[in-house]
Amino acid sequence: MSEQTRIEQMRRHETDHEVPWSLPIVVRKSKTGLSRHIDVLEATARAVVTFLDDPRSQPGGEWSNAVAYWRDGAIRKVVRRGDGKKLEDARALGSVTVSFGGTEDYAPAEASVFPPGPVSPLPPQLSKLQVGGTEFPDEGETSVPAAEAVVTIELSPLVTLTTGKAAAQVAHGAQLAFERMTPEQRDHWREADFSLRVVTPSKADWRTTGRPVSVIDAGFTEVDGPTETVRAWW
Repeated sequence: MSEQTRIEQMRRHETDHEVPWSLPIVVRKSKTGLSRHIDVLEATARAVVTFLDDPRSQPGGEWSNAVAYWRDGAIRKVVRRGDGKKLEDARALGSVTVSFGGTEDYAPAEASVFPPGPVSPLPPQLSKLQVGGTEFPDEGETSVPAAEAVVTIELSPLVTLTTGKAAAQVAHGAQLAFERMTPEQRDHWREADFSLRVVTPSKADWRTTGRPVSVIDAGFTEVDGPTETVRAWW
């Protein structure tokens, strides 16, 4: 992919809707059962693809018009955190939740994806949940063996992102992979429960290895200007 093509992909926001839309994502952050950074990323990516594959998001489904309208603009995603009753109240709006990972010391990560809508106003059940404070402990790389992952998502080793920002970026990569697959490839991924792994390559590998999916962040938050954050391959 040429640099010009990457920049043009990034510039989709220039033709975005007058009132921007986003895909709301809420990750569980509990004081009593904290999850690992890597598990949050992988749970979020799986949850977004599971949401897009859900019959309610497909043509004729109750969420399909909202998904199509959102997809026609920038694929903006906003990650919030929640727990307890506030999280359950939000999920009652209708969502897709994926739980993934966990170790002896850390709880499985939970990510809930909601139908897209205007960035403002949000339903009060979502607006009560915080965007800030989405940092989770980074305790090493994925435990998903390469042989079990249908899709590999690479995070740039050249930038440092909070868990919430990184989760949104890897979810972009997973979504684009899902959309660009052939029907047969998508069926295979579905049969594998959308198995994926998130890795961070070396700087040398990142600079020399191209992938079929490249995500360019516009630079509104955390990164300075147009920045390639994620790649994906399968």
